[in-house]
Amino acid sequence: MRAMILAAGRGERMRPLSDRIPKPLLSVAGRPLIEYHLIRLADAGYKDIVINLAWLGEKIRQSLGDGSRFGVRIHYSPEPPGGLETAGGIRRALSLLGDAPFLAISADIWCDHPLAPHDLGDDLGHLVLVDNPPHHPQGDFSLDGDRVSLYGDRRLTYSGIGFFSPELFAGLQEKSGPLAPVLRRAMRKGRVRGEYHRGEWMDVGTPERLRRLRSRFISSISKG
Repeated sequence: MRAMILAAGRGERMRPLSDRIPKPLLSVAGRPLIEYHLIRLADAGYKDIVINLAWLGEKIRQSLGDGSRFGVRIHYSPEPPGGLETAGGIRRALSLLGDAPFLAISADIWCDHPLAPHDLGDDLGHLVLVDNPPHHPQGDFSLDGDRVSLYGDRRLTYSGIGFFSPELFAGLQEKSGPLAPVLRRAMRKGRVRGEYHRGEWMDVGTPERLRRLRSRFISSISKG
């Protein structure tokens, strides 16, 4: 199974930090955020990883190179200025991702999910859902057994980690577009499963949350 790290966003909420440094290269404990993803993906057995690029994308390419020092092969998917959003970015990268299901993970999250490959069977997607953070109390979707639904009393937040069939995106035009409407269509057909991840997760989307994650590292080091 191949993996894709979604790294093309402008990072508006992270400004001014992201004005000169792309958000995936912001560091935690001396290492860029995106490198933690590469290390964990390599540990989970992924060999080929696609990274989409838009805002300051060449800095990401220059920093990571071909991926050999992480034990992986990196394939880059450049996007036009402004990027293509999540669904558009994945659709553009399908030729690099191949015909088999793949993992997609947002570059600006921190999570201890094992990232082990999933057999989707006849489903179009498998989403990792987490408890709603304070900045997103309404959540995104509900989980009924292993089925992800648009309805339900207990809402959970999409973590930014999903396993997808290329079929989910194959009918899309190659243009900018978000992921949520694509997922909703598949959910209405009953073809999206999911899991509730109870472990560590953080959306590192603002300077304040980045500071909080850095503080956690410092605290864990001092305790260790």
